[in-house]
Amino acid sequence: MWLEIFLTSVLGFAIYWFISRDKEETLPLEDGWWGPGTRSAAREDNSIRPFKVETSDEEIHDLHQRIDRFRFTPPLEDSCFHYGFNSNYLKKVVSYWKNEFDWKKQVEILNRYPHFKTKIEGIPPQLPAGRTPKPLLMVHGWPGSFYEFYKIIPLLTDPKNHGLSDEHVFEVICPSIPGYGFSEASSKKGFNSLATARIFYKLMLRLGFQEFYIQGGDWGSLICHCRGGVCWAALGLQGRGCPGALGKRFPGSEGGPSNHVALWPPGLSLSLAPRSLLGSALNDSPVGLAAYILEKFSTWTNTEFRYLEDGGLERKFSLDDLLTNVMLYWTTGTIVSSQRFYKENLGQGWMTQKHERMKVYVPTGFSAFPSELLHAPEKWVRFKYPKLISYSYMVRGGHFAALEEPELLAQDIRKFLSLLERQ
Repeated sequence: MWLEIFLTSVLGFAIYWFISRDKEETLPLEDGWWGPGTRSAAREDNSIRPFKVETSDEEIHDLHQRIDRFRFTPPLEDSCFHYGFNSNYLKKVVSYWKNEFDWKKQVEILNRYPHFKTKIEGIPPQLPAGRTPKPLLMVHGWPGSFYEFYKIIPLLTDPKNHGLSDEHVFEVICPSIPGYGFSEASSKKGFNSLATARIFYKLMLRLGFQEFYIQGGDWGSLICHCRGGVCWAALGLQGRGCPGALGKRFPGSEGGPSNHVALWPPGLSLSLAPRSLLGSALNDSPVGLAAYILEKFSTWTNTEFRYLEDGGLERKFSLDDLLTNVMLYWTTGTIVSSQRFYKENLGQGWMTQKHERMKVYVPTGFSAFPSELLHAPEKWVRFKYPKLISYSYMVRGGHFAALEEPELLAQDIRKFLSLLERQ
């Protein structure tokens, strides 16, 4: 399990729901080996090494050549985003990507925070006198990256300079899931959310944190769920995300018509199955990769955006931010390995693993964003997380909350911490 983990120092796609026992239990920590070959003492390197994101003229030249070879297919008339990414708008994105997007500048922005690698991740911020940092592990999902947190990091690590109280000052650790971005992918089958949670826990121990807070959305929420069930070192879990197939397993939702609409938004399409088939093509075509990923940043942010010619992308995000996230997949060639996470977590059957059937008794907060893929009513969240101390139905926001609504999410994290510390 001594994978190359990438981090920046400075929270879901699927929460599995089920009928389970009320007995409080945790899974054993266990161990594993996900690197190539067999385990050996020579391969076990516990060092934490500084890392910088880098690029080259050759890398950019190759990208531009591939963009130039893009074969345009006209969209259907008045199709907007109903058939995927509208190719007329894609022309604009591709033109901006080649002629205006400055990847070297974005690399400088990525290096604004210190990065590290280790064989199985943190650096303290400058804190107000008398303040002790609260370690916060924040975990991304697909098709996101650690870059999702760049707008929320300063609100958590330096709140006073952003007009916020310094009651809660965090040390934020944002690891990349193995197989995403600069984190080495597993060389073996079976690397799922539980294995990731175990690696991230050992990562935090290596950084010197015996207790810490955790937050995640999309896959990050499932990883944090597993983390809460691995052991009790987490002080609190603050999550967000969609509840998977809750609508079918729990048809008797309470809360009125708006709850039912939120459970299954009209026109919602997750398009999960084709991902394993598309990886090789996406890894060869930057335009295809951008269209595939950015369509999710449109429809997963707000399903109503599919009625717009531009998918509403620039209503919530800048093209620089969106293309930076795409470039983290393109330059590292990790779209295939990132998609394997779906196979490892969903390919064994529904709720076949013990960690999927467990409740989590770590104190928990939940941020319910109204435009999230699927909605989890408070009653259902409390069933899965009996120690739920905060459930916030946010005024706006969708699936990529940390990038879309960093102020709202930071505010809810701080609210959760305040409630937790009063207990």
